Amino acid sequence: MNESVHFMSRRDDWATPQDFFDKLNEKFKFDLDVCADASNAKCKRYYSIEDDALLKTWRGYCFMNPPYGREITKWVKKAYESASTGEATVVCLLPSRTDTRWWHDYVMKASTVWFLRGRLKFDGHKNSAPFPSVVAAFGKYPQYQWGFFTYE
Repeated sequence: MNESVHFMSRRDDWATPQDFFDKLNEKFKFDLDVCADASNAKCKRYYSIEDDALLKTWRGYCFMNPPYGREITKWVKKAYESASTGEATVVCLLPSRTDTRWWHDYVMKASTVWFLRGRLKFDGHKNSAPFPSVVAAFGKYPQYQWGFFTYE
């Protein structure tokens, strides 16, 4: 089994870079950060681990940078299902894992998918991420589109 940095990480929390979030927020005007804590929340309203966002109803324009570990499927499924109600637009910052089941089951159904050029330098990390990232939007975003998101 290959356990190089390209396939594993010692952590699953990758705090969203503020400048990156600000560019997304210009487009979406987020109401709620569904995966946060007091130290890294990007919106005034947020759900923390204690709130158990997977059991909450998501409404409005939601930002999601979920834990990137084995539980990511639950988060992406929740984003997809929340947007399917018509009550939410959920914009997700995700690792670009095009070979996974969750990618094919949910991300391929997103209204928008933007691949990021290069690798993000997540807050709290000295180096850039060891994986590529993507923004997937589920919900009322105007049209279906694939492309690249430039934030610099």
